[in-house]
Amino acid sequence: MKAEEVLEQYTAGSREFSALDLREINLSGANLSEASFSRADLSVANLASANLSRTNLSQTNLSAAKLNSANLSKAKLNRAILNVANLTMADLREASLVQAELIKAEMTRSDMSGADLRGANFSNADLRDAKLRYANLSQTNLSRVDLRHAILTEANLEQANLTSADLSSADLTGANLSQAELRQANLSRANLQGANLSGANLRWADLGGANLRWADLTGAKISGANLTGADLSYATLLNATLVHVDLTRANLAGVDWSGADLSGSTMTGLKLHGVSPFGIKTTGATCRWIDLSQNGDQSQIYTFATDNCQEYFNETPPIVQIVIDDRLNTDANCALAVTYQQVARQCGFLAPPPEIEVHLRRTTLTFRLERDEQLLITAYVAIFPFEDHKITQQTLMDLLHQIPTQPLSQDAGQIRQFQQLVTLLGQQVQQVNAVKLLQSIPIALKKMQFFQAPTKTILVNSNNQQLTLYHNPKFGKHPIATAQSDEVLNVLKQIQTFKPPSTEAAIEFVKGFHPSL
Repeated sequence: MKAEEVLEQYTAGSREFSALDLREINLSGANLSEASFSRADLSVANLASANLSRTNLSQTNLSAAKLNSANLSKAKLNRAILNVANLTMADLREASLVQAELIKAEMTRSDMSGADLRGANFSNADLRDAKLRYANLSQTNLSRVDLRHAILTEANLEQANLTSADLSSADLTGANLSQAELRQANLSRANLQGANLSGANLRWADLGGANLRWADLTGAKISGANLTGADLSYATLLNATLVHVDLTRANLAGVDWSGADLSGSTMTGLKLHGVSPFGIKTTGATCRWIDLSQNGDQSQIYTFATDNCQEYFNETPPIVQIVIDDRLNTDANCALAVTYQQVARQCGFLAPPPEIEVHLRRTTLTFRLERDEQLLITAYVAIFPFEDHKITQQTLMDLLHQIPTQPLSQDAGQIRQFQQLVTLLGQQVQQVNAVKLLQSIPIALKKMQFFQAPTKTILVNSNNQQLTLYHNPKFGKHPIATAQSDEVLNVLKQIQTFKPPSTEAAIEFVKGFHPSL
């Protein structure tokens, strides 16, 4: 069928042109809106500037067709073949191209905002400056695609294949790239702010200068990638793999990277304000200095004295453990949650909430902390709901009063810094209004057996040094039913006297605090 016949029939009201042989037909500038060319052969056709809005082109062969500046908004192109087609500046807004073939298609400055592109094959296509806002590209093949300066804000790229794609300076703000394949992709200077990259494969990708603020990289594989100068502030890197990554002068302020593996990485010049140095692997990593200043202006620098990154970074976070010699039941669990909520409101020192491990006759509360200096004040506050709180707190206060008087080093500066730290800890404890806190604890709690049970409080610093702050002599012991003589009871009483940690042990424990303190 010739072009004149198609236009004549369309003008007469016909819209059905399915399965026709229309190869090399010239319909440039024609109005064919809402027509059906399903399964037709339009290869090498000239449809430049044509109005094909809402047209059905499903399973149509449009190989090497000219569709530049064509209006294909809301058109159906499911399983259409558009290999090597020219779609420059084409309007494909809200079009459906599910499983369409667009290999080596020319699509610069095309607009596919809101389009359904699931499972489509764009391999080696040119999508420079294309608009793909809110487009659905899940499981789409975008390998080796040129997406420089493309706009993909809020686009869905879940499980998409972007191997070796060029996304330099592309805007992927808020995009969903979870489980996406991005090996060797070029994302230099790309905007990935708030993007979801959880589980994505970014091995050997170039992310130099990229904006990854608030991005979710949980479990992402980033080994061998270039992140020099990248902004990862407030990003989530939980359990991410960053082996042999170049992070030179990257901004990781406020990042959450617990469980991340940075073995063999280059970390010199990292901006790490407000970042916990614990819970990460840095075996074989290199770092000469890091920037801890709030504004990233290098006003607070930590310089490494050795080549070992574990001088500053550590896999083990400081923890406070309270072990209760009883099983936590439902009522006690509810009471504990309410009590800790009240305690946190009163003094603001109890955060985060504890991990709870319950056994048949024993319960362990574990507080994982971000800084060593939180250890003593957390122990002081966390024990409040329990009968053992008075003696535990008194032991802690006695140690604090003794530590500053002891000789620590020949270096006067180190002595002064150490004593300032101990003074700060003492001031934190004094700020806690014990009377007010005790008044906030529910009366019903004091009647529960769980809170009357013997306890022991253990502190572990970031250097993995342990200090038993208090161990109730009755812990693990059960009443003997048979009567005992006075002599035996006196012997048992002497044996059951708690011996507090020595001043020397406390000094060594505090000296093991993280060097940034």
